Amino acid sequence: MTTIYKKSKGLQNNELHYCPGCGHGIIHKLIAEVMVEMDAVGTTIGVCPVGCSVFAGNYFACDMVEAAHGRAPAVATAIKRTHPNQPVFTYQGDGDLASIGAAEIVHAAMRGEKFTTIFVNNAIYGMTGGQMAPTTLIGQRATTAPSGRTKEQAGMPMRVAEMLATLDGLVYAERVCVTDIPHLNKAKKAIKRAFEKQMAGEGFTFVEILASCPTNWGMDTLEANKWLMENMASYYPLGVIKETEVR
Repeated sequence: MTTIYKKSKGLQNNELHYCPGCGHGIIHKLIAEVMVEMDAVGTTIGVCPVGCSVFAGNYFACDMVEAAHGRAPAVATAIKRTHPNQPVFTYQGDGDLASIGAAEIVHAAMRGEKFTTIFVNNAIYGMTGGQMAPTTLIGQRATTAPSGRTKEQAGMPMRVAEMLATLDGLVYAERVCVTDIPHLNKAKKAIKRAFEKQMAGEGFTFVEILASCPTNWGMDTLEANKWLMENMASYYPLGVIKETEVR
């Protein structure tokens, strides 16, 4: 029988716990493939967040460290400073990074810490039941905003990548999504670019990935991906937001 798909050696042979249609499994695969292509499975160190991907350490075939809520950038800072020649990344959702961990990511970017952050933005709190997140869109319903988020009550959704791009220590920021194969290819290219610039010692690198949460959005997978492209991608535009060439 012809093998048309083979699991990346950058992943452990464990069944994922994520909901059907969730983007985390796809994003894990892309990171794992980048580690393999860079021959860095045995040297990469990742930091897990709190939230849906709290168990990410069960899936990546590299050393993984669990951090308290929002503190992944601080943990990654210590790891990278003591292991400067090894790839280090944090894997964080919008609740972990944009809410309670906002100060941590801002200061890591400002200091130009030489690790990569993979930021998964699905515009809602996933694991805890679909509450409003800093990234929830205006009009989007959440369990804590049953009539939809309003600017008057909660302000505008936070564009994290654009905010961090104003800081000198950030050398690369790109926003991608994982709705279809062409966008998956772009997402993988962005992750690899971020890792390469990290290993070149240029500074802090950041990849924001728009991903769907069909369970808490109350949609099936196809509807969720369509909603993402029509709504999230218009407020959170895809593409390179900042890339600094270090001489």
